[in-house]
Amino acid sequence: MDFEIPEDYRTLRNSVRQFCEKNVKPFAREWDVNESCPKAVLEELGHLGLMGVCIAEEYSGSGLGISALVVAVEEIARWDGSLALTVAAHNGLCSNHIRLFGNAEQKKKYLPKLAVADFLGAWALTEAGSGSDSAAMKTTAQRKDGGWVLNGNKMFITQGTQADVFVILAITEPQKKQKGISAFLVDKGTEGLWAKQLRGKMGMRSSDTAELILEDVRIGEEALIGELNEGFIQTMKVLDRGRIVIGALATGLIRCAMEESIAYSGQRIAFGKPISECQATRFKLADMKVRLEAGWGLVWRAAQLADHGKPFSQEAAIAKLYASEAATQACLDAIQILGGNGYTNAFVVERALRDAKLCEIGEGTSEILRIVISRHLFKGQ
Repeated sequence: MDFEIPEDYRTLRNSVRQFCEKNVKPFAREWDVNESCPKAVLEELGHLGLMGVCIAEEYSGSGLGISALVVAVEEIARWDGSLALTVAAHNGLCSNHIRLFGNAEQKKKYLPKLAVADFLGAWALTEAGSGSDSAAMKTTAQRKDGGWVLNGNKMFITQGTQADVFVILAITEPQKKQKGISAFLVDKGTEGLWAKQLRGKMGMRSSDTAELILEDVRIGEEALIGELNEGFIQTMKVLDRGRIVIGALATGLIRCAMEESIAYSGQRIAFGKPISECQATRFKLADMKVRLEAGWGLVWRAAQLADHGKPFSQEAAIAKLYASEAATQACLDAIQILGGNGYTNAFVVERALRDAKLCEIGEGTSEILRIVISRHLFKGQ
């Protein structure tokens, strides 16, 4: 396995950096306060190929792999965790589900528009009482008149009010629990589908998050993704890839904490010298560097395994678990270095901490990931 980032990926990272320094850095605080990011920014990212990184070129995508996506998401997260989450969810969840399990007609209909951000995509698994425990899902899909009727509620859906297409997981055979879940495509504007924006989040505030209400939503038979009752299997494969990308997002937040702390500590004078000369400060920065290198190494390893068609479920869980918890600690240390200033939204580390916490929750909580990892330890026994 090559741990060096290829030259073309370094070029990708540099182009993303230039875009973010010009179009994201000056506005991220305002977006956070307003709990909204202009759709034009996502459209511009689409023009750069960042909304269809893993989608094949025949569908207007970049035709790259998870490794390229984690490079892009890590860089975006350095400047704005919310925007990175939107890019991660669009690529890693909705588009990826269609890319992996959709039939030829579904791919042809949706992927070209998703790849260039003409369409935004949302992925609806979580419910108010069904997050980690998917068997507790209440949303149902029942056959009727040659199609399906969906009823239920989904919660914490990224891009929920802005999406043009939704991948929705629903129970098709309740007695089978996880083995009775199926995935469906639902277009924006379908009668009976409603979205309500959730405001007041702790972090990731400018990433659109919504509750979905489905009331007798009628869709055709062609809306079923893959085989009937294989939605849970599909979901686990989508989440494995998604966890790698969230791990990359977390490492971007670690980098944010470290770089902002280095810059501040070199200018802040205390007791007649910059606080960067204080051992206590330097030790915190050293710990951040270790967390950054370790987190990125784990993320890159998992991404490389995925791109080479090798098993990576355990590696994805390890990468996300470590990087997400490391990000929270790095951001806490950054606030400590900045002192009172770090406790205000005038400095980016305050936002980075709020954003980092979601990485320990979304796409598999730290507790669930420890279950996943420990199961691998005892596999075959």
